[in-house]
Amino acid sequence: MSAISGMTGFGRADGAHGDWSWSVEARSVNGRNLEVRFRGPPGFDTLERHAKTAAQARLSRGQVTLGVQAKRELGVAALKVNADVLAHYLTLANQLAEEGATPPSADGLLSLRGVLDAPEEVDDPEARAAVEAAMAASIDLALDALKLSRDREGGQLLPVVTDFIGRINALTAQAETEAAAQTDAIRERFTRRMTELAPDAPGLEDRIFLEAASLATKADVREELDRLAAHVASARELLRQPPAGRKLDFLMQEFMREANTLCSKSATTALTGIGLELKAVIEQLREQVQNVE
Repeated sequence: MSAISGMTGFGRADGAHGDWSWSVEARSVNGRNLEVRFRGPPGFDTLERHAKTAAQARLSRGQVTLGVQAKRELGVAALKVNADVLAHYLTLANQLAEEGATPPSADGLLSLRGVLDAPEEVDDPEARAAVEAAMAASIDLALDALKLSRDREGGQLLPVVTDFIGRINALTAQAETEAAAQTDAIRERFTRRMTELAPDAPGLEDRIFLEAASLATKADVREELDRLAAHVASARELLRQPPAGRKLDFLMQEFMREANTLCSKSATTALTGIGLELKAVIEQLREQVQNVE
């Protein structure tokens, strides 16, 4: 059996190129469709398109958040001192020192606005493209890690979902056994009631037979049980053909519709009890299916 995937997961990848370094984080939670939200460093405009395309190639459902945190380390040689601005600050500092102020330190002067000039972060188109390509590769790695995380969640979900489907199948079999006794129960109940109300009515036997047959027809749940059995088979088949989440969502509605009808048609307390238990198990299965991709 092929493993299903979940929709909750996390993936991370770190990278570096030249004087750039970055980290990529990819997270996902449940979602009806695939929705990708991206946040990246300014100046790297093609990364968002790459991230969304890469996510669509790996995932089919879920709300995915992708973030790239990047920084550039500038060497000391790359920094230039603006002598004119520094001289202006020194003049002001000397004037303040003559008035009793503490003389400034070298690192204090260098930290003042405009004293150090840094070059543009990416001033070479080829260098920018190389850094961007390396970041895109890290995005792919983070998404691969996210997919692996979601696959692990699916591996944990599969036995749980399979168990619930098996319980529905067992309850359907119990309902079939109980439903077979409905006709006799209806005839006995109707006979007792008619005998109490009109014991001497002419043609009582024939009337009891006709009315009991009519009630039994209305209470016939064979179609509902057949459809429940068919839905069980469909659910098991879907688990072998992931991604199955969206189809399983729809199948849960069909399961519940048949269980509701079974309860409404039930003529015995035992069958009603089975129907109510069926509804509870189907609801538990529906909650688990919400996590399946």
